[in-house]
Amino acid sequence: MLTTIAVHVQALWLSRTAAADERGQTSAEYALVLLGAAAVELLIVGWATHPTRVGKLLDSVLDNIRDKVK
Repeated sequence: MLTTIAVHVQALWLSRTAAADERGQTSAEYALVLLGAAAVELLIVGWATHPTRVGKLLDSVLDNIRDKVK
């Protein structure tokens, strides 16, 4: 009987610990998405203000990706 109670308490504690860990992971994923969106926004603003510089950067990145896919 006491062992059964101990197992249930441990299972409850582990489930709450896992839920807390997942909340932290979700927050980290959300932060990474925001950083990615900010990076894209900076590229767009840079392209709008200095089209040749950012255009060359994007062209070189896309060319490298295309070369690796071939």
